[in-house]
Amino acid sequence: MTVISSSIPLADGPTGRKPQRFSPARIGVYAFLIMAAAFFLLPLYVMVMTSLKSMPEIRQGNIFALPQVWSIDAWIQAWSTACTGLNCGGIRVGFWNSVKILIPSMILSIFIASLTGYALSFWRVAGANVLFAVLLLGAFIPYQVFLYPLVRLYAGIGIYSTLPCIIITHTVFGLPVLTLLFRNYYASLPLELFKAARVDGAGLWQIFFLLMLPMSIPILVVAGILQVTGIWNDFLFGVVFAGRENLPMTVQLNNIVNSTQGEKLYNVNMAATILTALVPLIVYFGSGRWFVRGITSGAVKG
Repeated sequence: MTVISSSIPLADGPTGRKPQRFSPARIGVYAFLIMAAAFFLLPLYVMVMTSLKSMPEIRQGNIFALPQVWSIDAWIQAWSTACTGLNCGGIRVGFWNSVKILIPSMILSIFIASLTGYALSFWRVAGANVLFAVLLLGAFIPYQVFLYPLVRLYAGIGIYSTLPCIIITHTVFGLPVLTLLFRNYYASLPLELFKAARVDGAGLWQIFFLLMLPMSIPILVVAGILQVTGIWNDFLFGVVFAGRENLPMTVQLNNIVNSTQGEKLYNVNMAATILTALVPLIVYFGSGRWFVRGITSGAVKG
């Protein structure tokens, strides 16, 4: 018996040309990424190095050099003794004010937006589309347009320049974008879950708290990151509505950096700036993967 051998070799895997490790396109991508990273990291490097130097060393003018003597005195001074006019309590006063503003504003805005998005997605309320369009319209109107009417409104009801005043402001202005996020997210969920809960006799609040909220962890994280970043970094609403006793950290930072009394302490200013930015950075990097997951969850339907 004659055995005919095939001339075609058997392959264990996919065949073809092995991809080049360093193609021109890949080199170009890496070069762009390195330049982009340097563009954003170089100012941060200068800030950190400046905050760790003494003022005599800063006056030498070499901003890229490492500190000759490493010191955190500027950080301590920025936190506890930096002066804003006659008040020398440091930026920690603004930190605790920002915490008092952030927590209730974030909780209220996320709760109301999630409930509104849930109602707009599953409960066919009369005029729901008009309400949603009005909410979206509010997201595109510049905030400066609302300042004077809100000042008159808050003054008329007696809460202007108080903590409730700034909390209500952040809550209201966070609703348009957050409602859009929650509505799109809930619209991507299977409608059969809602119908099954209705068949079992569950009402609006039972479905919301027992079914929708436990499934909303990714979008809740996204909303939390957006609100933490927006509220913590806010300057305009803080300086207009918070009042002298509740000035947030960004306003305190501005007062420290732009103080006209005494010597301009660049190391203290840099340290105060980094301290002000730490909370949003920690929140974002600590939950970045949830942010991407939550953003893409409602990207198809809605």
